[in-house]
Amino acid sequence: MSAFIRKATIWQLRSRTLELSARTLVMGIVNVTPDSFSDGGRFLDPEAAVDRAMQLLDEGADLLDLGAESTRPGSRAGSRAGGEAGSVLAPAVSADEEQARLLPVLEGILALRPTAIVSVDTYKAATARAALAAGAQIVNDVSGFFWDSGMAAVCSEAQCGVVLMHTRGRPEEWRTQPQLSPDALLHLVREGLEASLDLAAQAGIDAQSIVLDPGYGFGKRFDENFFLLARQRELLTLGRPLLAGLSRKSFLGHALAPLFGGKDAPIEAREAASLAALVAAILHGAAIVRTHAVRPAVEAARIADAVLASREQD
Repeated sequence: MSAFIRKATIWQLRSRTLELSARTLVMGIVNVTPDSFSDGGRFLDPEAAVDRAMQLLDEGADLLDLGAESTRPGSRAGSRAGGEAGSVLAPAVSADEEQARLLPVLEGILALRPTAIVSVDTYKAATARAALAAGAQIVNDVSGFFWDSGMAAVCSEAQCGVVLMHTRGRPEEWRTQPQLSPDALLHLVREGLEASLDLAAQAGIDAQSIVLDPGYGFGKRFDENFFLLARQRELLTLGRPLLAGLSRKSFLGHALAPLFGGKDAPIEAREAASLAALVAAILHGAAIVRTHAVRPAVEAARIADAVLASREQD
């Protein structure tokens, strides 16, 4: 049973460390994209994005996650990222465009808050390298090092923090994935994360630099996400802390459909569901939660942490 308990550990970042222990850390999301599923271009302007980042930090975010390419279902994210033969479509956002969106925001944040911990949500090695040189501490790779063969080497050279996510297929394939049983799904996610850990080890990345993300919504069918959340704790046997990103995801809106006339709940109506899922993730072993709405997440995490602390005293 002890293997399924969230344990205190250190997360080694590029130039500092984070303690992952009794208090869940909250990662605030800043999408510098015109087509994000959740905030559709509100923060594409660098000044607006920096202002948003300051707001999230003031609301209690422990770290920020900057993304400049949408990985919503149906997008071309990941296509031919590593020059793979057989890929027909190039990514919708080139590395140059991604950096042009992202770097001014990263630099603006660190100019105002030099101690801010910033993660960059990218699967492109070139963007990761540029962001790390500009002061990012963490690379959050939704592909778990599989979409760009150069990413693991970049992270190893920088000795940065890494989030390795499990993704099932490419975004354009997600809507057609076959349904899996809970056991088969958990096996698939575990196997994928183990493969990502192997790639990291082969590149010389220290295990203390790594956090794992089950990848809710990334190639999982609606109900599969709930199966995964219910058994998320079992992934702690992989030996690294877990990050859960559930905020405003489509499967939450789908679950609320009976309350909205049979239609999926719109983005703006998913906040309460997002908080419920966040608390469930913490109670099932997540040490970090990734969210759009930071202040409610901070409050909800405090309650979930108090429940965990009380359980440990039993």
